[in-house]
Amino acid sequence: MPPSPAYRPEPHFFDLGEEYGDAVQAAAFPQSILRFRNDRAAATVGLETLSDAEWTAHFARFEPLPGQPGPIAMRYHGHQFRTYNPDLGDGRGFLAAQLRDDQGRLLDLGTKGSGQTPWSRTADGRLTLKGGLREVLAAEMLETLGVPTSRAFSLIETGEALERGDEPSPTRSAVLVRLSHSHIRFGTFQRPAFFGRADMVEAMVEHARALYHPTVAAGDVPGFLRAVVEASARLMARWIAAGFVHGVLNTDNLNVTGESFDYGPWRFLPYYEPGFTAAYFDQTGLYAYARQPEAVFWALTQLGGALKLVADVEPLTEALNGFGPAYIRELRTAFLNRLGVKSVGEAADQRLLDTTLALLREGGEAMRWEPLFFDWFGGFASSARALGGTRGRLYQGEAFDAFRFALFEHEPDRPERLENAVFAKPEPEEMLIDEVEAIWAAIDAGDDWGPFEAKIAGLRAAGDAYC
Repeated sequence: MPPSPAYRPEPHFFDLGEEYGDAVQAAAFPQSILRFRNDRAAATVGLETLSDAEWTAHFARFEPLPGQPGPIAMRYHGHQFRTYNPDLGDGRGFLAAQLRDDQGRLLDLGTKGSGQTPWSRTADGRLTLKGGLREVLAAEMLETLGVPTSRAFSLIETGEALERGDEPSPTRSAVLVRLSHSHIRFGTFQRPAFFGRADMVEAMVEHARALYHPTVAAGDVPGFLRAVVEASARLMARWIAAGFVHGVLNTDNLNVTGESFDYGPWRFLPYYEPGFTAAYFDQTGLYAYARQPEAVFWALTQLGGALKLVADVEPLTEALNGFGPAYIRELRTAFLNRLGVKSVGEAADQRLLDTTLALLREGGEAMRWEPLFFDWFGGFASSARALGGTRGRLYQGEAFDAFRFALFEHEPDRPERLENAVFAKPEPEEMLIDEVEAIWAAIDAGDDWGPFEAKIAGLRAAGDAYC
């Protein structure tokens, strides 16, 4: 069965030429066991009509979709923990296809664990099944909380036994496909800048501007950077409001659309902890929860440095200086959205942001991050629900009084959302590491996918309630 009429292939990155990527082939896997297909996401790009056999053909064997030229491993460089690495590129993934969604956006189907490429170096190009599972869960949770994120599109177990130093081995293998609003990274610009190729930087800017920031005028490089800065500030604000820690904010893991992707050692906060880190190897806390905006701003300055080949420094600096104000503005909006209330002006909105963080800080480990936003979603309209719930005893004291006063200033935004059955439950959907490990343990020990499937259903129900 062909894709539906809504399928619109537009493989624009492939038109840039061989200096931007390398044609590759996927690995031949011994098995193809479909573990997750995201029909919600597939419906937005006209691929939900594929049978399971067709799905496996396209997303395990990687037979090209109609109108797609075949896989390409994208070339890029990047700073990894602030050390420049000129030996990067798609080492275990590739760009499989580009297509328009039902909003007219150009999206990528990109892989992880699809085999070796010219940029694999000594790695095997594979992905563990546990790693793929974690990517699915991270993306689903972030989508539930309204964070700009890639979506896990497909997860197929591939029947290989992998050796890994950071988890029990041998372990099961998989190939993941994500649907993302661009895989053009900051490092995609750093690579041609490293070689002094102003022509390639200029071509890459125009390509990304026209496709992802079309309101920016052609040739306006500082305007393009400004658009990326604003999108990145919005993303950072949404991460902070979600209590999310990405873990590896290298310049090859940040893209021009401000949509997060590539979830390796991620975590969600159990409670307010500014120094909380996701990666065991982040020993200095460079990418800790509260340092993420700083890390992204640093990465943006590296993007600005690459753009100096094709634009004057002063307007680029001015564009970068817009990050701080944009981040604070977006942070207020993000917290209003998390609490389900309307804006009533900058001063009152800032007061609600400040008192929410103060309550989380003063509450310590007892004041869990996600339950606070769940209990008080809809603002003062949720008072009886919150105070009469299992955490009612926590909502007292000076910090809470200040929070309640600030919340009282804000009207509920679409209060009919509180009628959703999700808000009759005593607990919200969370995504803490113990639950992730329990979901994996059921799969690892008994091939029991029930807890995983139940979690996806719960997250989607919560997302429908919040939206």
